[in-house]
Amino acid sequence: MAEPVTVVIDPFEAHLVETDTLRVGLVVPVSGVLGLLGPCAINCALLAASEVNAAGGVLGRRIELVLVDGGRSPAEVGREVSGLVAAGAVQAVVGTHASDVRVTVERALRGAAPFVYTPPYEGGARARGVYYLGEPASRQVGPGLDWLLDHRRARRWFLVGNDYVWPRLVHASARAHLRARSATVVGERFVPSGTSDMAPLIEELAAVRPDAVLVNLIGSDLVAFNRAFTASGLAFPRLCGALEEHGLLATGGDVTGELYAAMGYFSSVATDASLSLGGRYTRMFGPDAPLLNGHGHGCYEGVLMLAALARRAGSLSVPAVEAVADGTAIVSGRGRVVLADRHVRQRVYVGRADGLDFDVVTSV
Repeated sequence: MAEPVTVVIDPFEAHLVETDTLRVGLVVPVSGVLGLLGPCAINCALLAASEVNAAGGVLGRRIELVLVDGGRSPAEVGREVSGLVAAGAVQAVVGTHASDVRVTVERALRGAAPFVYTPPYEGGARARGVYYLGEPASRQVGPGLDWLLDHRRARRWFLVGNDYVWPRLVHASARAHLRARSATVVGERFVPSGTSDMAPLIEELAAVRPDAVLVNLIGSDLVAFNRAFTASGLAFPRLCGALEEHGLLATGGDVTGELYAAMGYFSSVATDASLSLGGRYTRMFGPDAPLLNGHGHGCYEGVLMLAALARRAGSLSVPAVEAVADGTAIVSGRGRVVLADRHVRQRVYVGRADGLDFDVVTSV
């Protein structure tokens, strides 16, 4: 049975009010381009924390969440998180936010507290005390590229992304993958976060007429692009690296049959683990709650993984957690998830938008 969980909304309060609970900094965007992800992500973290508390908590203490707005500039978020940890106001961090924020938080923490990062990320170096639950670029984009190459004969690609570390490295991985498949990149554009006028980009796509577009825009930028694309009448496939159920709803759904997303989780995946999580989410938050989606689900996994690491280590000190991290496992909406070398290797799904939902066309 679920247990109530305290959420400290103002991080300043966490500095002032002492508690015997185990406080976890929950870094999710509630403002900015990714603000639409916040409600489901917070709900999913609450669900996980309530289940952990119902099972006896962690190290004899109940979990309490301290909300940090991850939608602000990386410098602001990094300062706030490092300040909370340095003051002992939080003992660990779970984050679902952009990679530029993640890089800054990693540098600010310097291994002072465990940090579980949950969304798809660009891959590469894995920092001490940081545990990655999302798919690296090399794993995430390949299955979708291959499916469209094989089923839509998509040989000429245009790459679109926001101008920061994750889209740039995803594009690098995609270019190598396409080159190995004898496909070509006929154009590439990066736009600043917060871009709402997509007309110049749509005009360029109309002029180039690629066979398909790889879209690594995020949040409201992704919504704006997909709305503008649909309104333009263009009809070639779009493969998105950050599109989930809430973003699809904000777009107004899609009935073209040519909007795709590559994610580690869709709520429509009909496995026992996914159906069970969906049922618990609905019972706790009601049928009108924000749609369960991949980014929110990552927060659910993040809190569970943090609890599992602490229980296994008997501590939240980074050296103790590092010593036992490999092999630490949880059961989430995508089944059993196991850490190895600070990350997990899990199935990637390619979903095709059908109205307001995704139909899985392949998984690897």
